[in-house]
Amino acid sequence: MNDLLAELALLHGVPGAQVAVWRDGLLRTAETGEEEAGSGRPVTVETAFPLGSLTKPFTATLAALLVADGDVDLDEPLAEQLGELRAGPEFTLRQVLSHTAGLAANTAEPPVGTTRARWLARHAAEPVVHEPGTVFSYSNPGYVIAGRLVEEITGLDWAEAVRTMLLRPLGHDAAAPTALGHLVRPDAPPRPIREQSVPPLEDPAAGLRVSARDLAVFGAAHLGLGPGGGLLDAATARAMREDVTEGLAVGAHGLADGWGAGWSRYGAWFGHDGTGDGAWSHLRVDPSTRTVVALTANGSSGARLWESLLGRLRGTGLEVGDHPRDTGGAESVPAPQECAGHYANGDWSCRVEAEDGDLLLSVAGAAPVRLLVGEDLSFRTPSGGGPRAAMPYLGRFLRDPATGALDRVQITGRLCVRRK
Repeated sequence: MNDLLAELALLHGVPGAQVAVWRDGLLRTAETGEEEAGSGRPVTVETAFPLGSLTKPFTATLAALLVADGDVDLDEPLAEQLGELRAGPEFTLRQVLSHTAGLAANTAEPPVGTTRARWLARHAAEPVVHEPGTVFSYSNPGYVIAGRLVEEITGLDWAEAVRTMLLRPLGHDAAAPTALGHLVRPDAPPRPIREQSVPPLEDPAAGLRVSARDLAVFGAAHLGLGPGGGLLDAATARAMREDVTEGLAVGAHGLADGWGAGWSRYGAWFGHDGTGDGAWSHLRVDPSTRTVVALTANGSSGARLWESLLGRLRGTGLEVGDHPRDTGGAESVPAPQECAGHYANGDWSCRVEAEDGDLLLSVAGAAPVRLLVGEDLSFRTPSGGGPRAAMPYLGRFLRDPATGALDRVQITGRLCVRRK
């Protein structure tokens, strides 16, 4: 497996990577490359990689432990446990963990030193972006709230709670070296990224750093296996991965087949993906075969390495659940000009402009890119650049079911509404 990982990392320009596979009761690991390109410091089995959003299942598991202990209920209004929420809209812990609470996509850029308690007190009364329980819309603030819930009930800071309640029982080495993220460029050496841009406020959503081995052991714990096998009872673990998006007006398009209370669904598998500044991480778990697959990569092309790895595993008979990232609008048709407009989800916004029969998308003020739009109004951005290119944006335009007006766009799971 080391040779395979080294081959794929070289192909995709990733400076360093790890893979871990739990199968037939055995954990196998492989590592390749360097923590930082050109440093001479090799990636080892202990090296910790930035997880980005793959942090979220850890925070959700902390919340699930509190559910199992009877401290909180998945389906009761969360304001019963967090008094700050009483002045705002009503939603449940299950809705928060499954991105169906209607919360905004991102927190506003916080001042240095903003605690989760202060942030929640300041923003709890703000209206939701969507009616809770009606649509899926990916939300980082939801996990800030979940992290605050953990702190309120345990009396521990979120970072200490995740260390003592999860990472230590799973055997994580807190003193492990950390890999840097890298911007991978087709015709130039990878450029190290010294700091991840996740503010401390959002650590429960995207702040962890662990190894692929840690991820595999964590996934196995959700099957009752390995050193963390006693962490969660089977019923609570199942509740975390039950898809709640079936029947909703808008699902998890472009990200997964469905979503549970912390886990995304990929057919029979569950798991999560994460992307940081120049880093990718992936975790998949199959309850039926008790198989776990994890990858960490310290390059911006890491998702392409993941897709190549899954293809090679498929050739060995291991079909790992995944959701295509490079499809959507593959058969491009003339773009409906009515798609043009300014769309927003809280402080996160995008603009779609019509130009010479094409649609150009600009996200959060970035340079516009052309959209390839399908007949079903799903779209992707062009994915040129070969095996070292970044992954395209995936999304879709949506019509109001009552009026037929094209009034929403969903991009990387975030549902934005047309501004008047």
